[in-house]
Amino acid sequence: MIEISNITKVFNPGTPNEVLALDNVSCTIETGSFVILLGTNGSGKSTLLNAVAGTFLPDSGSIKLNGTDITNMQEHQRAKYIGRVFQNPCSGTAPDMSIAENLALAVRRGAKRGLGAALNRGDMEEFRKRVKSLNMGLEERLANPIGKLSGGQRQALTLLMSTWLRPDLLLLDEHTAALDPKTAGKVIQLTESIVNKDKLTTMMVTHSMQQAVNLGDRILMLHNGKIVYDIKGADKRVIKASDLLAMFDDIRKREQIDPSASDMLQQNYI
Repeated sequence: MIEISNITKVFNPGTPNEVLALDNVSCTIETGSFVILLGTNGSGKSTLLNAVAGTFLPDSGSIKLNGTDITNMQEHQRAKYIGRVFQNPCSGTAPDMSIAENLALAVRRGAKRGLGAALNRGDMEEFRKRVKSLNMGLEERLANPIGKLSGGQRQALTLLMSTWLRPDLLLLDEHTAALDPKTAGKVIQLTESIVNKDKLTTMMVTHSMQQAVNLGDRILMLHNGKIVYDIKGADKRVIKASDLLAMFDDIRKREQIDPSASDMLQQNYI
């Protein structure tokens, strides 16, 4: 369970560029829940994810993960609890290291790392077995530098690495946005399979209405650093992309957001 209580974050305070990115945000995410974070650019969805990850410390409020207060923990300290996949396929892996060496780092997340001892025959067999489950033909290429792979292959491996030790929380920050539609579909299928199989508590940021409808059991819609809609239970099971667009249109009318933001959401209908 993750408990987010009254989190506020202001960037560039006291300057002309001051931005209230998170405005007293509170929510509780139950263990095993798969939550989609939705919103226009600048709504606060990625900022909320970064606050949970420890990319920055909040100005006020608290964050607890399974009863442990992680509010003031540095990002590297949270790594043993949290797995993360970034939007950029180049993030989250060491490009000049082999697939096997990257996997060895994942196996020792949050612990002292020594690659020499990690790459024994038994571990290599386990690496080969798990990589084969990706159905990308990478199990015989474990010695290849991971930086030579395609974006989709790297994202699939990063997802495998981030969930290798079954994290308490998985964070997915628009992890298919940089991929072509076909590859994005494959990574989404893999994501759903891993999350459902291991019943991982997951927070996923997306701009895609269809992903929001098809994935997870809850949608948190953010605007101006606040949660404006919390859709779960029976409402989540029956919601359509057109319903979400209507909600955004309602926000636009009430708050008169930039029409270009509404256009962006229309483009992400599918």
